[in-house]
Amino acid sequence: MVDVLQGVLLGTVGLAGGFAVGSAFVALLIVLDLIPRLVQLTRAYRRSAAFESAILLGALYWSCADQFDWSMKLHNYSLLLPAIFQGLFVGMFAAALTEVLNVIPIVSKRFKLKPYLLSLLMAMVLGKVTGSIVDWLWLHP
Repeated sequence: MVDVLQGVLLGTVGLAGGFAVGSAFVALLIVLDLIPRLVQLTRAYRRSAAFESAILLGALYWSCADQFDWSMKLHNYSLLLPAIFQGLFVGMFAAALTEVLNVIPIVSKRFKLKPYLLSLLMAMVLGKVTGSIVDWLWLHP
């Protein structure tokens, strides 16, 4: 009897945590206007439902993969394409967050970096790419 109650309590807490994280993710997507912005940039106005479905199905698939410990043994080179797409997603997400918060214009005005803005952006991009490559190839091979 105690095991059943413990299981029910654990399931309830797990579902509540999942709902909280999922709601926060959806709220962040809505606040950042990530999907409408992506549709606008790709000029795929008629396919906006496909973007929404892709995010929904991806979240559902990876939630199940994490929950049920799905795993595949793949060669490192076969992971190159998914790694590129993950990097694109993180980069677009960071760019959307930066765009919403207007971080770069505020920092460039405050520190008088207007003449160096292109160099600053290139340094940020190259640093992010270099850090990702080092992490992917050497730290977590």
